[in-house]
Amino acid sequence: MVLEEVNENILDEVPKETKKEPLKPFTLELINVIKDAQQQHGLRHGDYQRYRGYCSRRISRLRKALKIPQGDRRHFKKRNVTEEHLSNPISDERLLHIPLMLAERNWAYAMQLRQESNTEQRKKFHMIRKLRKACFYALRLEELCKFERCDARTKLEAQAYVSWIHGCLYFELQMWSAAAENLKKAQVVYEKLASALSEEKQQPYKQRIEELTPSLRYCAYNIGEEQGINLPELRTLGILENFDKFILQSSETTAAILHEIDWYGIKVPIRIEKVQLFLQTLVNFDESLLKAEDDAKRIEILENMFIDLRDVISATRAEARPDDKDMQLLLSYLLSIRIERTIQRNMYLIKQSRKPQDIVRLLDITNQQLNELAQLEPLQKKDDVQLDFSHRILALRALRCYYLAKSHNVLHRWTEALSCYDRSLNYAREAAQYKLSTDLLEMLNVVIDEVPSEVVYLQSQSVLEQQEEESVTVAPSKSQLNKVPLIDRLDEFHENPQYLTKNPNIVTMPPAMEAVPAKPLFYDLALNFVNFPTLAETTDEALGKQKASGISGFVKGIWSGWGSKK
Repeated sequence: MVLEEVNENILDEVPKETKKEPLKPFTLELINVIKDAQQQHGLRHGDYQRYRGYCSRRISRLRKALKIPQGDRRHFKKRNVTEEHLSNPISDERLLHIPLMLAERNWAYAMQLRQESNTEQRKKFHMIRKLRKACFYALRLEELCKFERCDARTKLEAQAYVSWIHGCLYFELQMWSAAAENLKKAQVVYEKLASALSEEKQQPYKQRIEELTPSLRYCAYNIGEEQGINLPELRTLGILENFDKFILQSSETTAAILHEIDWYGIKVPIRIEKVQLFLQTLVNFDESLLKAEDDAKRIEILENMFIDLRDVISATRAEARPDDKDMQLLLSYLLSIRIERTIQRNMYLIKQSRKPQDIVRLLDITNQQLNELAQLEPLQKKDDVQLDFSHRILALRALRCYYLAKSHNVLHRWTEALSCYDRSLNYAREAAQYKLSTDLLEMLNVVIDEVPSEVVYLQSQSVLEQQEEESVTVAPSKSQLNKVPLIDRLDEFHENPQYLTKNPNIVTMPPAMEAVPAKPLFYDLALNFVNFPTLAETTDEALGKQKASGISGFVKGIWSGWGSKK
């Protein structure tokens, strides 16, 4: 099948340069993996069937994740974990989980059959077959752990696991001497491992030792005397040699990493185990970032690290006291890790961003974080550290001016853009003289190379725009001229056929209203003091009475004159 051929050739696709690099050693805390899986998937209540089902699903997920499928849905092709898989630089210790889960699945099935064999005696034979199969996969696990890729602790735990599972098989077969020998060997190895570890990590090993004690007593009772494995015999088997290597590796790691950190020449003691474990994960953190596929993957790795760092800082603050200088120093160191890694994440985001406005905002945040880092109390008295921070801030200022000029350029603000480009060039030339990180220097070199050409381009654009504003006049169209009356455009000639019609557009009718000055108002106050003459004699009534009295008086006078007595 094509799928099988591709999967078989996965190891050949690794570049030769990668194979030459030193391989990262595997560390498999086998007893912790087994105990956690058993407690979470059924064995807390003695449900071996549930635990067996979990082991099957775990194996399937591991094969799919590690790309070691056994054929497809129609065809089966058995594929085991081999040395070629372990020699692959991109592989991890999950490869060892496959034979471990296979052994655990068969052991759980055997224990399930053991419970059912109380009523069905024939199931004991099935149980023995499953235990033999578990021993087969345990031996395969031990063979894989013998390669140089695995460290001393992994080899010791694999040997103890093989001894324990063989002891269980011989115990069921009632081969008491072989069972006692294997169980005692496992017990000695677990005791040695527990003695080399801290008290917090000794608990699972002590539990396994307590589980082995009743079986060893029963074996001794059936043998008739107590027999054990002496130390010279263990050394001939190679167990104590691996133990000595494990002690040496653990002591070197503890002395170099766990107890003290050098932070800008300041010795930071570490007494919290949670902080020690976190700092161990940061030993090869930068290498994992470099091996990531792209910047998006690196940002994801940093975000996951921030979650663990937040818990570590909270635990340190809970135990820190104002008078405890060592704890305050450790807290400052953890805060500096958070700030430095946040700045690193912002630089990856800047590489991904396309809008200059977003880059300017990220650079503002980064500049503020650098100022916070410089204000940490243990670093304020370090002149060389403060000088390094000032150089980095100067480089960020040059980048900010550069991308701010780009944002002005988009909006056609030529003057502002030219000013920002000029500043960015001066800052970049000054910052490039100092010792900075590789990423910052590359970005500064881009600024130094591109700013002169950008300045020339902006100058030409500003000149062209100014000339266009002065020279370009928009000529009115014919339709617009037709709408304007002739009286309003006597200085422009335009032949309009509308003038020959009955409704020529010569003057606007009715004309538009215009504002004119109003007549002033006068108040005649002297009228109140003027006495006008009476005009009663000149009225029509007065004239009518005067005429009537004249005629009647004349007649009356005649008659009265003739007939009157004197």
